[in-house]
Amino acid sequence: MVPDVSRGSRTIGLLHYLYRTSDIEAHVDPHLVAAYDPHLPDPGRDPNATFSDLAADLDLWVTALGDKAPKKHVWHCPVRTAPGDRHLTDDEWATVARRVLSATGIAPDGDDQACRWIAVRHAPDHIHLVATLVRADRTRPRHHKDGTRAQAECRKIEKEFGLRRLREGDGTAAKRPTTAERRKAERLGQDAPSRELLRERVHRALAGAANEAEFFDRLAAEGVRIKKRLAPSKDVLGYSVAMVGDRNKNNEPVWFSGSKLAPDLSLPRIRKRLAATAEIPEPPAALERSGATAPARARHFATEATNTALETLASGDDGAAAAQLIGVGEVLDALAQTSLGNTRAELREAARHFERATRSHIHAKNAQMHALRRAAHQVVHSGTALRHGPDGAATALVLDIVILAVVAAARWHAARNHAQQAEAAQRAADHLRAAYQATAAAPLAALHAYGQRLPAQTQRRQADTVRTALPHLADRLQAEPSWHALTAVLDQAERAGHNPTTLLTKAAEQRELHSADSISDILVWRLQHLGYTTPPASTSRSQRPRNVAPPISTAPALAHQAANRPRRR
Repeated sequence: MVPDVSRGSRTIGLLHYLYRTSDIEAHVDPHLVAAYDPHLPDPGRDPNATFSDLAADLDLWVTALGDKAPKKHVWHCPVRTAPGDRHLTDDEWATVARRVLSATGIAPDGDDQACRWIAVRHAPDHIHLVATLVRADRTRPRHHKDGTRAQAECRKIEKEFGLRRLREGDGTAAKRPTTAERRKAERLGQDAPSRELLRERVHRALAGAANEAEFFDRLAAEGVRIKKRLAPSKDVLGYSVAMVGDRNKNNEPVWFSGSKLAPDLSLPRIRKRLAATAEIPEPPAALERSGATAPARARHFATEATNTALETLASGDDGAAAAQLIGVGEVLDALAQTSLGNTRAELREAARHFERATRSHIHAKNAQMHALRRAAHQVVHSGTALRHGPDGAATALVLDIVILAVVAAARWHAARNHAQQAEAAQRAADHLRAAYQATAAAPLAALHAYGQRLPAQTQRRQADTVRTALPHLADRLQAEPSWHALTAVLDQAERAGHNPTTLLTKAAEQRELHSADSISDILVWRLQHLGYTTPPASTSRSQRPRNVAPPISTAPALAHQAANRPRRR
């Protein structure tokens, strides 16, 4: 059950919206389910009742104060059940209304001087609470932290009513769009309210940005309006953004400051992040080897950085771990910007959910996210990755390790009772798995075809390699669908000058394997990465005969060629 508190200045305007059915299909049979006065005429049931009379009744004490009345005197709180919950009766919704109004201090139980209020139902799954913020004794209600108090009461109601129990927050979540913002987005034909679209665009612009100038340049490239707040010295003090086409009643752009989008998107917070990672280390020389595309190289570096983040999450240093989560979020944003098709769509959803998992009350040591921010920078500037060949394999590789990091983030948050963040990370992991499936299918199929074409003697030799390195897993690996892909990568590693037994042993030792759905898939990507980052054990590439295969980083391209080469008859 989700309450969403907001404030406004026109009671009658809100009433017209709540009761309107002519152009809002979701509004069905609007009517009162409760009110401060049970005999209050209901425009949804009484043909003689008018919106003007109802508004005047609710505004009575506000009007009595005259110029001393608060400008934003309308308190509005939709309360919505979760998808899949049963539909509550009108009497149950009336109970919900009274409990939320009492908990927030708007209309405490037994207080005959409380604010005037109504509860309107115009859909099966929610009601709208409307109150005016002047009491009968002409004082203001004590409704400090009313949103938090409403949330706490809804958690109790969920338990008592047998509804889906949502996670408690810690006050670090971004502000949710109001009902009015959602309706406006529908009218404008937007995929989401402007607040959410702008938050995503600002996060994408920040992902891996080296400095403030690059951040604003990339934000402008996202196609949003930007307004900088300048000091007399012309120094930038803050910024606001607006969606093109989103205007208010005065035909002016609807601006959102960075801090209104999310707590960590204010300019001072962004500057702290940029300053702490100003001197981002260059990728290790091993990750700059030739034979791979720029997107593939960037993804290999992101794999190394994310693997380090995994180790940090288990280190016990909460400040460093919090910083790594922010960095993982930037890598996700960067990957979403540079991927194609279904992978891109799933990564965007993963990034949108994981954004919630990047914030908590634990102070992040921003300097600890150097490598991840550098990785995000490289991914963004390397360009769009293709879905096949080295790019596709490298994308599947980095997604494999990012899934582990996001699952570890969910466990890290759960251990610290960060319920919302843990749930957000789990949802991100679900989308990442879908992105992985969309990405990994093509390179695995190409490697599988390549492995099937290997001479029988070579296949037996690689099977012996597996039995030598992993005797306890050999039978399971040979029974898995990706067995031929694994033999293909081992063959490529051997041709590139590596000792396949040593490389496979090292790949297996990196992290536990037994919980994996497909151990051979995991080993394929670990071998791909080790073959890319580890110098060959034997002859250097320049000294190898021309008929020896190039480094394992190009194995997906070779596998793709082999899979499509006509068979000799």
